[in-house]
Amino acid sequence: MTKKASTTARTKKYAALLRGINVGGNKKVPMAELRSLLEGLGHGDVQTYLQSGNAVFSSPQTDPATLARALEAAIEEHFGFRVACLVVDGDHLATVAEACPFPAADLEGRQLHATFFSEQPGPERFAALDAPAYLPEEYRLGDRVLYLYAPNGLGRSKLAEALARPAVVKGLDVTTRNWNTVLKLVELTRS
Repeated sequence: MTKKASTTARTKKYAALLRGINVGGNKKVPMAELRSLLEGLGHGDVQTYLQSGNAVFSSPQTDPATLARALEAAIEEHFGFRVACLVVDGDHLATVAEACPFPAADLEGRQLHATFFSEQPGPERFAALDAPAYLPEEYRLGDRVLYLYAPNGLGRSKLAEALARPAVVKGLDVTTRNWNTVLKLVELTRS
């Protein structure tokens, strides 16, 4: 007896992280419209989280960069402005959470952040940064992610400001999420 081949494509869960939307009245992207755009691109199980540009979906597509470019193009066509998007699969998000070098369980969500990169930055990007000068704030580099401990929050972080300089981020798509959001996205992308 032969086994019948499956006609449905295997899907994977992803999180789309949009940068700089719905901040100060600029680049307004209503979440209902973002969900519709993702569904229009053929994705399933679409959900959004918060108003700051977090969406979760499933897709048979296996290349996150291709998914990100398609979403960027759809947003630009629909809204008339460009938004940088990073798409991260659920496995990578889970690994980011598990590999956190800081005691996440002992910290408030506003004290710990993850900055996601479109590709792995080399250590030369951080060479000019005098990390001890920013203590007690600290950062650690992971796989396409930078973990930032900012005890007084991101809004008051001098280290976050230094890490956002062009020497560090030039040529990369980057976006930051607080730890509570990272954990929620891990939960939403579990298969």
